[in-house]
Amino acid sequence: MINSILKDKPAKLFLGMSAFFVANALIAEAIGTKIFSLEKLFGLAPSNFTIFGQSGISISLTCGVLLWPLEFVMTDIVNEYYGPKAVRRISLTAVALISYAFLMYYAAIHVPPADFWITSQAESNHIPDMQNAFNGIFGQGMRIIIGSLVAFMVSQLVDVYVFHKIKKVTGEKKVWLRATGSTLVSQIVDSYIVLFIAFLGVFTWQQILAIGVVNYIYKATMAILLTPVIYVAEKKIENYVGHDVAVRMKNEAMGKDNE
Repeated sequence: MINSILKDKPAKLFLGMSAFFVANALIAEAIGTKIFSLEKLFGLAPSNFTIFGQSGISISLTCGVLLWPLEFVMTDIVNEYYGPKAVRRISLTAVALISYAFLMYYAAIHVPPADFWITSQAESNHIPDMQNAFNGIFGQGMRIIIGSLVAFMVSQLVDVYVFHKIKKVTGEKKVWLRATGSTLVSQIVDSYIVLFIAFLGVFTWQQILAIGVVNYIYKATMAILLTPVIYVAEKKIENYVGHDVAVRMKNEAMGKDNE
């Protein structure tokens, strides 16, 4: 059984894509606790613009957004060659494993720390309390965790739906349109679901709308910039599995649209 899977190139490709997809999502969630300044990254001063009546807005993003654009590129590639059922499967797998990871983070936070470890980095790295540092990194608020997972799952379903609706109209042509178009739509959903679940009642509606716009502009820009990656990936996949197999995979993926 396993030998037949390992000899089947489309099956091996799907296993590799699934592993990368889940690992990328888990890493994005883990590093998402850090907020960075996009302006400072490019050596610029904070922009401090005004939107929806909110002044002093700068482009501050979670480190998780560095990886999420790759997740939506992977979604489009899997969608193209394996269909919506495959996307739903790996998305659910990612959500399940991310949930498991957060459960393990929670358990690790509450395991009693060794006394020497608490102060082990006090002199060398100026961290007076390692337990507090550990809690701060891995102890995200429950609303943020739930918002992130719900946003991820819903946006994935939206991406799949829009992708196949566009493909029904364009056929095999205009890969850029269905890939970028589906991502642009799904990212609106992703940006605001997580913000409303995590911060409604903490921030005002105006603040949430303003932060969402800033996040969406970044995600939309990255979706457009990464569009060529889809074409490169398609070429690599066709070279790996062969032209005829690639065509068959795409046809079967479209045939799963209504399953």
